[in-house]
Amino acid sequence: MSLSRSCLSNRNMNGKISSLVEQHGTSATLRPSAVARVGQAVNFAVERFVTVGETIADDYPEVRRGMYEACKEARQAGGAIEHICEVHNEEILPDRTTLVRAARCLLGAVTRVLLLADIVVVKQLLLAKDKVSHSLDRLESVNNFTEFVKAFSQFGSEMVELAHLTGDRQNDLKDERRRAQMSAARQVLERSTMMLLTSSKTCLRHPECASARENRDTVFCQMRRAMDLIHYVVKDGVLNGSDSSVQSDGREELCESDRGTAYSCMRHLQYLLEHSKISMGFAESAVLGLLAGDYTALMRVKELETDPSCQDTLPTSLEAVLERTQDFTDSAYTSHEHREAILECSERLKAELDHLLGLYANIVDFENVSNCPEMDNSVQVCINSARDLSRHLANAAIHQAQDLTTATKQGLELVAAIRQEAIRSEIDRLHHTSNAFHDSIDHILEVCKLLRHVAVSETLQVSAKFTEINLKVYGPQVITAAKCLASYPGSKIGQENLEVFTDMYQWLVSDVTTIVKDVLDASQSKPEKQVYMSLPRPGKHGSTSKPLKAVRLDTEEQEKIAKSGLEMKLISSEMDAETEKWQESNSNPELEENNDIVKRAKNMSAMAFSMYQFTKGEGELKTTQDLFTQAEYFAEEANRLYKVIRQFSYQVPGGTAKKELLANLDKVPTFVQRLQFTVKDHTVGKAATFTKVDNVIQETKNLMNVISKVVTTCFECATKFNLALPQRVRIPCATLDGRPLPGHLSPQALHRIVKKQSSTLPR
Repeated sequence: MSLSRSCLSNRNMNGKISSLVEQHGTSATLRPSAVARVGQAVNFAVERFVTVGETIADDYPEVRRGMYEACKEARQAGGAIEHICEVHNEEILPDRTTLVRAARCLLGAVTRVLLLADIVVVKQLLLAKDKVSHSLDRLESVNNFTEFVKAFSQFGSEMVELAHLTGDRQNDLKDERRRAQMSAARQVLERSTMMLLTSSKTCLRHPECASARENRDTVFCQMRRAMDLIHYVVKDGVLNGSDSSVQSDGREELCESDRGTAYSCMRHLQYLLEHSKISMGFAESAVLGLLAGDYTALMRVKELETDPSCQDTLPTSLEAVLERTQDFTDSAYTSHEHREAILECSERLKAELDHLLGLYANIVDFENVSNCPEMDNSVQVCINSARDLSRHLANAAIHQAQDLTTATKQGLELVAAIRQEAIRSEIDRLHHTSNAFHDSIDHILEVCKLLRHVAVSETLQVSAKFTEINLKVYGPQVITAAKCLASYPGSKIGQENLEVFTDMYQWLVSDVTTIVKDVLDASQSKPEKQVYMSLPRPGKHGSTSKPLKAVRLDTEEQEKIAKSGLEMKLISSEMDAETEKWQESNSNPELEENNDIVKRAKNMSAMAFSMYQFTKGEGELKTTQDLFTQAEYFAEEANRLYKVIRQFSYQVPGGTAKKELLANLDKVPTFVQRLQFTVKDHTVGKAATFTKVDNVIQETKNLMNVISKVVTTCFECATKFNLALPQRVRIPCATLDGRPLPGHLSPQALHRIVKKQSSTLPR
């Protein structure tokens, strides 16, 4: 049972109970039948709620006893409330406190059920995380493609389960920081999956290559750190007790160091300065009371002598602020004007605070109590100096952020150059370009660090922090992947691995750009814009020609699309791994280059991946209409692949293998037709369009799943019975009427052309 659903049921009951109590309080103005119906509704809702609770108790012995007791109490309280309302219906008015007592008993029992259900949810989530951890260990230990494909398939299904549970948990979290941390961990796992696939295949293909091992090990390390972060969030700040990478070299990624930003430290300093006004007033009243003969004031004076709020806390807080300002003044990209302004404001703030502390020392001195009229003025001057310093820090960060477009553009150009130099195996030029690329990454990292310092919300602070970490880790891996390809310039898997790491770099650059915009908007006192990465962007929707306005949808709808997209991505990754295994194991690379089944399977995998990117607001598909058009092409390609494999199935000897192949193959036309009907469904309005998008993603995922099974079985049959797969035929000629033919044709296309030309020949 989802905890969010439990909470929703609880809120509904709370509303009904509150309404019932209010109605009972004004029973003279209500008809008895109305109160009776509310009581029945409360009892019915309680019964549904405790039924779910008892189902949880049946499945989980560790909470069974407590859950049964809480459900029993809730059921008794619900029955008592209904009985009270029935008594009301008979126009016998009991004491209102009876209803209040029953309502409190019900709320207490419901709260216990929710707490026990939460224990179960946490246990499920941690168990799913442990399963993924074990699958990662297995993937890391395999040494051949066959074992890897099996292990990756299991890993994919477990990742989907973990994505579902963490998505639900993220929605349930109330703490903004924890919610942002969970989102960051889920994003790392999701994006790293494709890199895990290609880097592992590269390492299996070139086991002697140190660069390939470094790529793979880096991905494994980051995914394990992400899972440790999930553990940290679920356990609310408790680190995983196991021997993990976080315990050794990644602990700083989980600690609350992002609370120590310049903005946070400055806010704390300003809070202490405001609080010092109260402390000073308390000190003066205590001393005056002592002079007036009130000896109880002596205790208040002693409390002030031991109170570190001003004498110790203010200097410590100032030191924390000045320490953070060094990140701005030490940055090579901070302009001279901004550096001078920051240093000047820092010195002024330090001097004003020293003056304030001196006044505070004089206030505590009994003889000089009434000789300090400038206390309030000194505090206000310190607050104004702190605000000036905050403004200059923000200006310095904004100034660097304005130059980010040039830095990111240069970085992308360098990535393109690195790719070409790796393909051409130009080692010397690759080394030179790599140095420039490292400088570009350093520049972007500086911007991320300063933006994190001036971010005004905890969500932005966490996002900037983990974007910086991911860019710092994965950015240099583009060079590592390029070195691997340069060592094996003819390696297709090496080139694919480089492409995937390049895509990751582009994603991270896009993240930085988004964070810059959000931080700038927030710093200019604009409302923080919620970004829905898993929703389609505004555009032409369905059959409507008028662009729809951007409408905020609830988180559950977004997560629904994102989960389906992730499932589809994992299925396409499995099919990619299967086709790669087939190509790597085949002894005739020229035949496999024109293998019609492999080509169409890869084409469908690429289309499915572009649709997955759409669910994240990325890729070439910008509008929902783009998604629907891509789904149409996907269905057509599936139909073509079905015909190719149908012809191939005639070669397969009778037996279990052929039955399995045909059993899966016969499902393809049905799923193709369902997808086509879904795409052609006309919609009007945002809600209907969202439903259509969700249905298209679901039907595409279902079709992709059955296609993956068919392709795998097809390859197994070809290997087992030594059968030749259909080939695309090269036709270096023109048609009879002089029209040129494409370079490669499938057997079906060739058959159609021959049939058409034969029909036009004179008899």
